Amino acid sequence: MEESVVERVREFVEEECKKPTSQYGYEPFEFHFIPVVNYAKILSEKLNLSEEQKEIVEISAWLHDVGSIVVGRKEHHIIGGEIAEKKLKELNYPQEKIEKVKKCILNHRGSIDNKRESIEEQIVSDADAMSNFDNLSGIFKAAFIFEGHNQASAKIAVREKLERKWKKLSPIAVEVIKPKYDALQLLLK
Repeated sequence: MEESVVERVREFVEEECKKPTSQYGYEPFEFHFIPVVNYAKILSEKLNLSEEQKEIVEISAWLHDVGSIVVGRKEHHIIGGEIAEKKLKELNYPQEKIEKVKKCILNHRGSIDNKRESIEEQIVSDADAMSNFDNLSGIFKAAFIFEGHNQASAKIAVREKLERKWKKLSPIAVEVIKPKYDALQLLLK
C-alpha cells in the first residue's frame, strides 16, 4: 500500500530534524512538531473541517517550521513555504493545495502580524502557539541558552511569551488550552 502524502511529509520533517545540519537537533520533532500536529487535528475536528481542509492543515502543521530546522528562525516562514512547495511537488501534490499549504506556513507566526485569510491558516497559527503550553522546559531552554537569561529574568520572559501567545489565540483555541494556561499562570507567578 502506498504511503499517504501526509505520512511522507511527516517522514521528511523527521529526517530533516535528524540531520546533523538541523539547527535545533531532533528535539523539535518530538516536542514541537508532534504537539502542533495534534492541536491542529483537535481544532480541525472541533471546527468540522472537510477532509481536504484537514489534510491541508495537517500537512501545513508538519511543515510549518521546516525552514527553522533547515536554515534557522530568521525568515523561516518564507523559506519554509519554498521548502514545502518543492517537497510537495516531488510528491505530485496538486498545485492549488500547495498554495494553501504555503499560505498556512507563511502566516503561522504569531510574532508577525500577517492577516490569516482562511480557517486553515488560523488553525496552524493557533496550534503552533498552543504547543508552547505543553513545552515549558523547551521555552525555558530557549530563554537560558538562546536568549541568555538568568533564572529570574527567564521566568519573566517565559510568562510574557505565554501571555503574548494566549492573546493571539482564536476563541476555540482558548477553550482547548485554557486549563494549561491557568496552570502555567499559577506556576509562573
